[in-house]
Amino acid sequence: MLKTAVGLFETPGAANRVVHDLDLSAFPRNEISILGEPRDMAATGVMGTPRTDFEVGLNRELKTFGATEREANAYVQGVRRGGVIVLATGSNEEVDNAAQVMNRHGAIEVEELIGREPSTGGMMTRPYPP
Repeated sequence: MLKTAVGLFETPGAANRVVHDLDLSAFPRNEISILGEPRDMAATGVMGTPRTDFEVGLNRELKTFGATEREANAYVQGVRRGGVIVLATGSNEEVDNAAQVMNRHGAIEVEELIGREPSTGGMMTRPYPP
């Protein structure tokens, strides 16, 4: 099973600093993702609800790779308020180190989840625009 450190940060700048420090610590770049609410969420039709669709998808994805209902809801609420999530997937040691980096940068919440690799598809941006 893979392990993923999930950290919620108040701003894209804080998330970018975490990614920079993870790069410096030789964390595999292809295993780091930044996720925030898309800036322009186009409606998918007359009845489209892009924000709700995004939040439901994010909640579902967080739970599929190990978050509890409470944890997933907390992360979705944080992103709704403008927060940004950093995901770092790797070995136990790599993820423990990533969680330490996230905590040093003032993460609002950090979890180490065990499950399948995150597959957030179109939800993520690398790096997140400032």
